[in-house]
Amino acid sequence: MKFHQHILSNGLTIVAESNPGVHSVALGFFVRTGARDEAPEVNGVSHFLEHMAFKGTDRFTADDVNRIFDEVGAEYNASTSEEVTLFYGAILPEYLPQTFELLASILFPTLRQEDFDMEKKVILEEISMYQDQPMHVAYEAGMLKHFSGHPLGTSILGTLESVGALTAEQMRQYHVDHYRAGNITLAVAGNFDFDQIVELAEQHCNDWPSGTLDRPTHEAKPQGGISIVTQDSRLQQNVVQMTSAPAAQDELRFAAEILSVIVGDDGGSRIYWELVDPGLVEFAELGYYDYDGTGSYMTWMSCQPETTAENLARIRDIYEKVNQDGVTEVELEQAKNKVASRVVLQSERPMGRLSSLGSNWVYRQEYQSVENDLAMLKGLTLEDVRKCLDAYPLGASTTAAVGPLSELQLN
Repeated sequence: MKFHQHILSNGLTIVAESNPGVHSVALGFFVRTGARDEAPEVNGVSHFLEHMAFKGTDRFTADDVNRIFDEVGAEYNASTSEEVTLFYGAILPEYLPQTFELLASILFPTLRQEDFDMEKKVILEEISMYQDQPMHVAYEAGMLKHFSGHPLGTSILGTLESVGALTAEQMRQYHVDHYRAGNITLAVAGNFDFDQIVELAEQHCNDWPSGTLDRPTHEAKPQGGISIVTQDSRLQQNVVQMTSAPAAQDELRFAAEILSVIVGDDGGSRIYWELVDPGLVEFAELGYYDYDGTGSYMTWMSCQPETTAENLARIRDIYEKVNQDGVTEVELEQAKNKVASRVVLQSERPMGRLSSLGSNWVYRQEYQSVENDLAMLKGLTLEDVRKCLDAYPLGASTTAAVGPLSELQLN
């Protein structure tokens, strides 16, 4: 594998990892904008705009977009998070030119009023659909409570009210402000010629407006608390608990990731053996989520309402023991092997490398090869985990719950 980098005159950064040993190529435009960059009056616009990208451009109709992607056999899609909107495609190398042109084009859709009005109905239906999913409601409530007063406390989908009131002109202005070349990273992984990539970028992206996004990236200082949404019809109690963790730029993020695997992975972790395997809960995990300037540990649990308090107490006991005693050398080695396997298996497909390549550049302006990742894993020590626990102990400063209970016993 070989790393390449190039910056167009308008500020668009191209990062690429070539691998002549594979038979496909994946490319993605990582736009550094998401829910955290939205003002309250346009909440949900980033996700809405992602949908609108497929509604046609000056060069391609909506039918053209779907037809061409299908004709070349592309695996394509888009996604919106709190911080990044991603447009990507994976194809055979011979279809790179037309796929590149199409992907580059949809980042600048026409945003016609009639398309906007039609797609708004789809977005509102999607919001309503997610409101029927209790774990998603718990997640939204947890993020809102935990990051209250911080940009991350903003819903990705928006609300029925904010999206319902959104206008096409507001979306057009948001697009003008955020979809600037300096705010976009083009990542490419797989079998390709880099000179061709640069040539295609010069041809299809050089006229994009320059500029970057000024994003506040201060670390969140959560006040914590409890948010309960009572839904009598639910058979399960769904709980999300959060506490602070290392940011995406923090070297402690590696230890935090390993720690989440040891303590709360979906198989073989302490939470798994203590709660999931004996059937005390339907579902329980600990995840580590790194953001721009801040981070969070997030505990997920679903169980019978009457057992909620005792199961939360079990999780709390696990965390207190880990905070006090750390983890064992055996646990560390097992977790390192598990993560190493994931890294290697993911790297065997260009689409798998694309995410790592783009994310590393968006958050840290660095390239990490598979070998770098494996070396980092191998070098992690119990001392690193201890340092992470001392700075960011496991716990639950914020709790959000959805289910039949109207209150929770947390102590």
